[in-house]
Amino acid sequence: MTTIYIGIGSNLGDREGNCLKALEELEKSGIKVTKRSFLYETEPWGVKDQPGFINMAVEADTDLTPGEVLRVFKAIEKKLGRREAPRWGPRIVDLDILLYDDLVVNETNLRIPHPHMHERDFVLKPLSEIAPEVIHPLLKKTVREMLSEV
Repeated sequence: MTTIYIGIGSNLGDREGNCLKALEELEKSGIKVTKRSFLYETEPWGVKDQPGFINMAVEADTDLTPGEVLRVFKAIEKKLGRREAPRWGPRIVDLDILLYDDLVVNETNLRIPHPHMHERDFVLKPLSEIAPEVIHPLLKKTVREMLSEV
C-alpha cells in the first residue's frame, strides 16, 4: 500500500460539492482516503480573471501505480463535468497528485512531486494541515517549511 497526497480544487458551480463528490469517487476507485483537510477559499493562481477556488488536500492509500492514479483522476474529472480549458483556467474539478510516497517521476504527462506545489499556498496550506512533517523528495523540506517560504 502506498501513501499519496492529493490536491483537489474547484471554481465553477457548486465548488464545495464538487470537491466532496471527488472524494466519493476516489473511494470508489481503489483510493482509500485516510485524512482530509478543511475546505479553503483561495484566489486563482496563474490566470487571475476567474472565480475564486475551493481547495483541499487529501492523504490516501492505494495499490495503484502513479499512471493508474492519473487515469483515475482524469476519469473522475470527466465524470464530474470537467472539459478541456485553458491552462490554469476555470474548472469544475481538478485533481493533482502532489506526492506519491517519496517517488520521483518525470514523464511528459506525469510529474511527481507536483512541480509547482512548493510555490502555491493554496496547495501547501491544506496539505500542512494533514501532513506538516512530510518531506518533499527533491527539495528535502517539510510541507511546513515550504509553506513558511511562500
